[in-house]
Amino acid sequence: MGIADNLKAIQKNIPKEITLVAVSKTKTNADILEVYNSGQRIFGENKVQELVEKSALLPEDISWHMIGHLQTNKVKFIAPFIALIHGVDSLKLLKEIDKRAGQNKRIIDCLLQVHIAQENSKFGFAIDEIQEVIKDAEQFKNIKITGLMAMATFTNNKMQISAEFQSLKNVFQEVKNNQITILSIGMSGDYQIAIEKGSNMVRIGSAIFGSR
Repeated sequence: MGIADNLKAIQKNIPKEITLVAVSKTKTNADILEVYNSGQRIFGENKVQELVEKSALLPEDISWHMIGHLQTNKVKFIAPFIALIHGVDSLKLLKEIDKRAGQNKRIIDCLLQVHIAQENSKFGFAIDEIQEVIKDAEQFKNIKITGLMAMATFTNNKMQISAEFQSLKNVFQEVKNNQITILSIGMSGDYQIAIEKGSNMVRIGSAIFGSR
């Protein structure tokens, strides 16, 4: 099966109301165009330099999402065009996004990354910090917190993944309002569990583009 067929198969598995982010990191522009030509418009990248290069060369109506860990000193490069920043994991980063958005006369949508996994290597706010962070973020006028994002532990234990997603869903239920509407959980290996737990945005790479 080709990339376009993979995309169709994924789309069949995902309810219409769920946003699909095609994770195109390390993939060629030709691969991205194949998915684009099949109707996909939202793509996720995790390296700023690659994201900037691709956005300059690929169709203007692509909605680019920054899905990886973002360093404060790199925000300025994506601030002019980024549609959504997924992994906001510190107030320092929020402050920088706010500053760079202001310079570009934009309001940038952000998701707060929550640490739900057992691995210490993953980034994110602790679950019990989220309400306070949302309150603190009210001081920033050029960003908009539109939801929460997380990654489960890298494991085959589906019960563990399910429990971790549930813990995030519980917090999301507490904070969601007219502005905070996105629950971004689920990747190629666990998106079906994520959807069961209320995810409305999934980030899928290898199931579309093939393994890296």
